[in-house]
Amino acid sequence: MDSEENLLSVLLLLLLITSHITMVGPSAPEDGWQVYSSAQDSDGRCVCTVVAPQPTVCSRDARSKQLQHLLEKVNNMSQSIELLQQRTHRDAQFVEKMEIELKGLENKFKEVEDGHEINTARQFKSIMSKMEELRPLIQVLESYKADVLLVAQFKDEAANVTKQLESLQETLSGLDYQELQSRVMDLEDRLRACMQRLACGKLTGVSEPITIKTSGSRFGSWMTDPLAPPGDNRVWYMDGYHNNRFVREYQSMYDFMMTDNFTSHRLPHPWSGTGQVVFNGSIYFNKFQSHTIIKFDFRTSLISRSRQLDFAGYNNMYHYSWGGHSDIDLMVDEGGLWAVYATNQNAGNIVLSQLNPNTLQIIRSWTTNHPKRSAGEAFMICGTLYVTNGYSGGTKVYYAYSTNSSTYEYIDIPLTNKYSHLSMLDYNPRDRALYAWNNGHQVLYNVTLYHIIQ
Repeated sequence: MDSEENLLSVLLLLLLITSHITMVGPSAPEDGWQVYSSAQDSDGRCVCTVVAPQPTVCSRDARSKQLQHLLEKVNNMSQSIELLQQRTHRDAQFVEKMEIELKGLENKFKEVEDGHEINTARQFKSIMSKMEELRPLIQVLESYKADVLLVAQFKDEAANVTKQLESLQETLSGLDYQELQSRVMDLEDRLRACMQRLACGKLTGVSEPITIKTSGSRFGSWMTDPLAPPGDNRVWYMDGYHNNRFVREYQSMYDFMMTDNFTSHRLPHPWSGTGQVVFNGSIYFNKFQSHTIIKFDFRTSLISRSRQLDFAGYNNMYHYSWGGHSDIDLMVDEGGLWAVYATNQNAGNIVLSQLNPNTLQIIRSWTTNHPKRSAGEAFMICGTLYVTNGYSGGTKVYYAYSTNSSTYEYIDIPLTNKYSHLSMLDYNPRDRALYAWNNGHQVLYNVTLYHIIQ
């Protein structure tokens, strides 16, 4: 048991290591330069992206200052990577020890398997079962060692960039800024794609709930906009699951927690269920007693788009197990806007569709084998649909369907249901948190994502 707990600690530490390689930028756009931390490109090489200023806006002195500013940032990045490397080196030693133990157990298993005639059937079955559980972990450990190597490559790359910048300072007058800018733009595109890969992962844990506020009825939804610009921390609040048109807007999380100061927006139609989502300044909701999805723009107070979700059940035909007209659940993750619903054609099982947020047209759909009525709640993270086994009492996340591989698996991730009735559970990719409405309480859960750099 101690070995398994230690292994779990290593895996969680790996998550922290990989998820904290973040993007670093200047304090203001007029600084002229942007630095993005090192990552791995499509060919497996480490890159560090620099976005150069336009040639026409820089004097020689300005360029020199900007290069010096850039050099300081890269040096800071090198110090962070140095600390990261020290941590990974220490933990790699434990990983190597754990790997030896696992492989030793595998060898013992083979010996027992070869001479199982002299062992009792019960002993053989027990050892075999344990080994089957541990075998996949050997591959995980191999991947972890590869990630440790990648951190070392980050360090070398940062040192290389530092040398290049120092060289640039010495030969500033001879720079071809057009060529530099072209190369930098290419690197930036590749790094952005790589950083998006690093941002995603597989759900491995949900924290204890954090109660933000106690208000409203037993059912409802609340959220923030994952695409809100910096400084926009508005909270959106919708009480009830039908026969309501009013959305409350709080200017900040503090206002939501501590005051009753809000602006009220009246929607043109009442909503159905608790599956609404605010995304890029608009609210997307299911029109009451229909399979129509409406996009309402808060900036213009007008409907900017509406579309029927063909064949989707509605009006409590295929709701979540708690009821509440929850037939159509809209949600957002790192990949964009999604709709979760069920159809007669799929025998009442969950259908998952990615939507174009501008036109509401279906980009692609996936059919699952999970009955919609048996699901407590559901949410999307990194293209994977996660489903809870219920909405009251002991609750856990127990089913995951990956749109990347079109496969599903059963998992076991506890979800503390503090107030005994979940009627809304949605993921916000900006906050890396689950927003929940739990029996008149507005609650947050932090999530743990595990990924291996590939």
